[in-house]
Amino acid sequence: MATGVSVDDSVSDAFQQFKLKKGDYNLNYMTFKIKDKKNIVIDQMGGQDKSYQDFCECLPENEGRYGIVDISFETDDGRSTSKLVFISWNPDTSPIRSKMLYSGSKEAIKSTLAGVGIHINATDFSELDFESSILPTVKKFA
Repeated sequence: MATGVSVDDSVSDAFQQFKLKKGDYNLNYMTFKIKDKKNIVIDQMGGQDKSYQDFCECLPENEGRYGIVDISFETDDGRSTSKLVFISWNPDTSPIRSKMLYSGSKEAIKSTLAGVGIHINATDFSELDFESSILPTVKKFA
């Protein structure tokens, strides 16, 4: 579904730096929001001192967001590794127009964030639980 929402050029540039952990983009996560129903822009950035829990806490309860998180974990055979994970946060409690806008614009940002192989859709905070939801999904790709 095309919504006419475009991804701001700064998102692509920031993501390339984020992947390489360069300069100001040596981060654990970034969130993105739809501004004025027209552009997807950077919302928040979480540095190396921030955790996955901090990422979850920065998501608004009644508004959609997109996020990219660098998840560090240990594989079943004991290796330390990390994976980039795209999370589409579209809570059940947000207004229907907002939910439609975020759902319909998701492909635009996913195509900008090339190289992220793990995509998770969440509509409730329980779906973002690290141990029961995120970690098992990420481990499938380790």
